[in-house]
Amino acid sequence: MCHNCSKHDFVGSFLRPERLVTARQEFKEGKIDAQALKIVEDQVIEELINKQKELGYEFITDGEFRRSTWHLDFMWGFDGIDHRPTETGLPFADEVALIDDTYLVGRLGFNENHPFFEHFKFVKQFEEKGHQAKLTIPAPAQFLEQLIMPFAIDNTLKFYDSQEELVEDLVSIYQQFIQKAYQLGLRHLQLDDCSWGLLVDKRAEDFFGTDQAGLEAIKQLFLETNNRAISQRPEDLVVTTHVCRGNFKSTYAVSGSYEEIAEFLFAKEEVDGYFLEFDDERSGGFEPLRKVTGDKKVVLGLITSKRPELEDKDRIIARIHEAAQYIPLERLSLSPQCGFASTEEGNKLTQEDQWKKLQLVKEIADEVWG
Repeated sequence: MCHNCSKHDFVGSFLRPERLVTARQEFKEGKIDAQALKIVEDQVIEELINKQKELGYEFITDGEFRRSTWHLDFMWGFDGIDHRPTETGLPFADEVALIDDTYLVGRLGFNENHPFFEHFKFVKQFEEKGHQAKLTIPAPAQFLEQLIMPFAIDNTLKFYDSQEELVEDLVSIYQQFIQKAYQLGLRHLQLDDCSWGLLVDKRAEDFFGTDQAGLEAIKQLFLETNNRAISQRPEDLVVTTHVCRGNFKSTYAVSGSYEEIAEFLFAKEEVDGYFLEFDDERSGGFEPLRKVTGDKKVVLGLITSKRPELEDKDRIIARIHEAAQYIPLERLSLSPQCGFASTEEGNKLTQEDQWKKLQLVKEIADEVWG
């Protein structure tokens, strides 16, 4: 099966058009109803998909336009989860991300009417030869991390006697979600996963409230949770994963090389491919790619979605060939290192900048892989 036949790709989220930002604000303020908001969402998503096709991208997405964040809206679609506006926020390099506190209010349960099913069906109708709908959701490890971090664990323990029970329910809701999405025609699923990003940072022990041995156990836990969740997937469902170090209003959360996690993530995670962040020195070198097993693909995130300046084409081509020292060139492809708007606020660049970046990705890919 051909995964990532096209050698240029993108991670999934796009800058929200002004019309959508206004409509979402009006909806929050009670000035328009859900139906009126959906009409605007449908229109701007159709325009986005047309643009993705026009630029020659194989995969089409809704740009995550119906979400406020890349991960939490997915979590809110299940039973046992609630959220409220945060008072403290999450610290990024130069910004505090005021995204909702999300927590358990009961045991996790699958919801047949999870909103992402309708979101996917909308994109699916625009599929045609050479253009396939891709769904991006947070990885199981990301969901788990949200519930076992030091700030959340006391609340989680109100509903679960053990971590094993929690993982059991989490794996179950993912398996049911994947099965239903597959029945609706999903053939390409991307699991976005920043949990590994936290583990490579030098403050990892503080983040998880543990020591080095504890971190090793967490790596094993994340690996097993992800693998179990996708273990029942149909054979023709391609599953990739995107791993980065945070992306909010052009800032980042953590730094560190993939070396610390390569033995787990690259060697043993049973995905078909990885979207990896390599747009600056915070990501370390390409050496860890030697641990990628089997015939798994790697999408090199060498073009940054954080800044408007266009990269130097020759330099990016040189870096692709550098990465090819560790993994064959035919198993590599190119993309931006992350989405353009992991949260609805978006990164600090314009729509025009965003399209120029994606144009550059395609130009370089055509040059390198022909």
